[in-house]
Amino acid sequence: MRNHPVVIKVGGALLDNPSATAILFQHINALSATRPVVLVHGGGPVVESLMAKLSLTSSKLNGLRITPDEHMPYVCGALAGTANKMLCAAAIAHKLTPVGLSLLDGNLVTCAGKAIEYGAVGSPAPGDSTLLKTLLVQDYLPIISSIGSDATGRLLNINADEAATVVAQLLQAELLLLSDVDGVMDATGQVLATLDHSHIEALVSSHTITDGMAVKTSAALQAATTLQRPVIIGSWQANLSSLLAHSGGTRVMPVAPTQEPPL
Repeated sequence: MRNHPVVIKVGGALLDNPSATAILFQHINALSATRPVVLVHGGGPVVESLMAKLSLTSSKLNGLRITPDEHMPYVCGALAGTANKMLCAAAIAHKLTPVGLSLLDGNLVTCAGKAIEYGAVGSPAPGDSTLLKTLLVQDYLPIISSIGSDATGRLLNINADEAATVVAQLLQAELLLLSDVDGVMDATGQVLATLDHSHIEALVSSHTITDGMAVKTSAALQAATTLQRPVIIGSWQANLSSLLAHSGGTRVMPVAPTQEPPL
């Protein structure tokens, strides 16, 4: 593959912001001229909208969505269907050639259920990179939804930050976790340029980092430690090349091999 791959994770809220979507794909188009790019996405707002229309309740525990098995057909349709195809269509509008995938396609990612109280929510692990590498050498843009399956064929809802982490591990890629914030903020609302394990622990203990951002920083720390390179948390409207050059966003630093691994 040409140069080193980049895995970009975006949340489903991006779909409610057409201007941000356009900016992101303009930057992906520019970046993909020199480096293979994979886009991994969530779709929380799309899921919540569908759940409301179906009069189904949706809740979270520790920043992760609780997903009963009976909800999975709708969650799967929202994430692997609606959200995925909207992003694929946006990619086409910006002269890219997308391939819409989920985590289970080509056995990209293996998954197992989390604690029973989360329902059909899974933990991912790297699987088989063959399909992704085949697509990337042909200059396709894989767009991957966070729907997985365990070894028995049970569909599982995977946190998209965790999914992107595993895809980056699979490709030994650089990882950008993008959302509608410029980075991880301190108690005064200022973006932190860098974070390490002890700093994250302190911010979580002080409740400066909570809920979804706690999951995001944990995923970023895990990825940074596994890959032994910084993982960047930033805005989906930022210039991707600038973020990769460490200008803007928050760089989450890896735990050194001689240190205790993060929890």
